[in-house]
Amino acid sequence: MTLLTIWNESDPTTPIVETTDRAEILAELTKLGARFSEWEVQEIPEGASLDEVLALYADEVENVKQTEGYTLVDIVGLSPAQENYDEVKVASRQKFLSEHKHDDDEDRFFAKGAGVFYLHVNGKVHALYCEPGDLVSVPANTTHWFDMGTSPEFTSIRFFHDDDGWVGHFTGNPIAESFATFDQLHARRAELAAV
Repeated sequence: MTLLTIWNESDPTTPIVETTDRAEILAELTKLGARFSEWEVQEIPEGASLDEVLALYADEVENVKQTEGYTLVDIVGLSPAQENYDEVKVASRQKFLSEHKHDDDEDRFFAKGAGVFYLHVNGKVHALYCEPGDLVSVPANTTHWFDMGTSPEFTSIRFFHDDDGWVGHFTGNPIAESFATFDQLHARRAELAAV
């Protein structure tokens, strides 16, 4: 269940929007110039490599490349089963938790697991809890951060137009420290699902 939570940037304790309705999520993200869609989730065979997962979504990936003009596609994953998991999860989480922006759009599809994109736009923070099947595009030059949680396990496909678009320009703003974390939003999502 995808969850969108929006706060005023000056009040990280009181959401002004909290919704799991996909149409409402799309409407709110469209106001920011962000794209949001859903792909059919493919069953990932046990022990599949990242390249094998990417191949499962070859048609969808090609469609995004053709539609949006992307030339670079990669797939990243993090799993407790991999070597150096503890080091990678700490380093990766700390890096992406800092507010930054890119010169290019950042499209990410979640094939497995979850993560939260936080878009800081027009005096508000929009936290999008993504789950398998979600494709989100953060528009170029949009300040944002990403939280994969304290025990991350995910596989996602990323799209960019060129190598320079991958470079993160960090703002130095500590705003990310004030808002609900992945783990807190994961718990809130479970509460809403139980209602």
